[in-house]
Amino acid sequence: MERDSSDEDDDSCHLIHQNDTHPVSSTSRRHSAFDVEDLDSRIGTARRFGFGFDKSYLLAILISLLFLVAFFSADIRGLFSSDASAFKLDSTADRMRESELRALSLLKQQRLGLFGLWNHTFLDSVIARNGTANFTLSSSNSSVLKHDNDHLLVSSSALLEDFKSAVLRQIKLNKNIEDVLLLPYQSGNASVQNGDGDMVDVSVGDFGFDRCRTVDQNSLGRKTIEWKPKPKKFLFAICVSGQMSNHLICLEKHMFFAAVLGRILVVPSSKIDYEYNKVLDVNHINDCLGRKVVMSFEEFSEVKKSHLHIDRFICYFSSPQHCYVDDEHVKKLKGLGISMGKLESPWVEDIQKPNKRTIQDVEAKFTVDDDVIAIGDVFFADLEQEWVMQPGGPLAHKCKTLIEPSRLIVLTAQRFIQTFLGKNYIALHFRRHGFLKFCNAKKPSCFYPVPQAAECIKRAVERADAPVVYLSTDAAESETGLLQTLVFSNGKPVPLVKRPHRSPAEKWDALLYRHGLQDDPQVEAMLDKTICAMSRVFIGASGSTFTEDILRLRKDWGSASHCDEYLCQGEEPNFIADDE
Repeated sequence: MERDSSDEDDDSCHLIHQNDTHPVSSTSRRHSAFDVEDLDSRIGTARRFGFGFDKSYLLAILISLLFLVAFFSADIRGLFSSDASAFKLDSTADRMRESELRALSLLKQQRLGLFGLWNHTFLDSVIARNGTANFTLSSSNSSVLKHDNDHLLVSSSALLEDFKSAVLRQIKLNKNIEDVLLLPYQSGNASVQNGDGDMVDVSVGDFGFDRCRTVDQNSLGRKTIEWKPKPKKFLFAICVSGQMSNHLICLEKHMFFAAVLGRILVVPSSKIDYEYNKVLDVNHINDCLGRKVVMSFEEFSEVKKSHLHIDRFICYFSSPQHCYVDDEHVKKLKGLGISMGKLESPWVEDIQKPNKRTIQDVEAKFTVDDDVIAIGDVFFADLEQEWVMQPGGPLAHKCKTLIEPSRLIVLTAQRFIQTFLGKNYIALHFRRHGFLKFCNAKKPSCFYPVPQAAECIKRAVERADAPVVYLSTDAAESETGLLQTLVFSNGKPVPLVKRPHRSPAEKWDALLYRHGLQDDPQVEAMLDKTICAMSRVFIGASGSTFTEDILRLRKDWGSASHCDEYLCQGEEPNFIADDE
């Protein structure tokens, strides 16, 4: 194929001929950096023009190049190192500012704590000066307090304990402030010394002092009796006064009577009393004694198939009615198929003014040969009270206590504590429903306005140094809401925790649901008691048997604290309504 002549001409204009010999201009020629032949020719040329090339020049050039490389590399390293130093400096400054802000917050807490300590010290001095006279003290930060010879606020030893505890808290807080300020200067595991070269390490634990330590329950000298029932001899328990807490106390006293009289105790039927099997483990009592001492009504019915009969009704109380049993309860007993004789009493005993009785008194009046006897409700009985109040009670056994919550309730309480509270918490029984009229009938009254109650709770929180309070209450939301806004410590609110409503996402109460015990009011009440009994410090409601049963559990379990008390113990309400 032939190409057009014009195309050939155009190509020739863009090609460089291989044999082209036209000289190249010296100004346009490019030299290679490693063109040795060209270098020799130039050296020769330089020599021709009188410029001698010596090795010293080459050495000087190389030294200059090395110097320039070293200078610029050092400058680059300096640039990056200065940036790193600036970053490190900025980071240290940020840490210092953060530590200073935290230290300021802690200093505010310390100021509030010292101010509270000053107020308590001032109050104690007033009490000391006015030990024989009444006084009233009020301020914007405290409730009105009244004091007289017959109603001391607190004992002098308790005041000293509180003072020592408050001082140690301030020492601990001061150490925290020091640690925060020194934090930016610490690195790794390096320890920081103070100006004298001594190691700084101050801890409240080093003093071996705990204001709210547990009470040492010495059980070595405990007075007890053996419970060894005779064969086929029974004591039929009857408890009618009050609610579950009253019935548990009544049941515990029945156990004492059964031991004194050498009889097996028959627990009441759920058809006429509470379902004890939901909250108690009856077999636990038998295990602790190592023999059969308690049986359910169903077991008793099996033993006495053809003859459910109470042979003797020997009433402990004679007034206001025999055995403190009304006609309605007698009808319920007969509805169970139980027959009985006439109610009688061996002595005059009034529930309003019970007499102190001894074991010998009971043995003399209630020892009979009949197979089945009943003595009526003994909740108000005053039998060997010193024995009853001992840790573990008056009966010889191998357990901590005989009447205690079932294993399911104990495990549920432990799971709740692990989920919401932790080890260091205060439990508060804040009784309100139906308590106003009951307390105002007492002298002094035990029903406190919410702001005054909040002040008492704050003092307990500061004394125990606890971060949270468990609230067991029947109060309305309006009262608990107000109480929550008023309870704070070191400038921060203290959470008042109540058991939440059922949530499928929470598993702490799964055991109760698995065994069909959810939403049972008696199970929930016993769960509340158990959580309160396990607390580090307990604040109870004076006059409440619910509180008294918690105190019994704490005493028997060994969880009672030196800081346990009734709410606003030693104070009178700063306002009391008139009677109807």
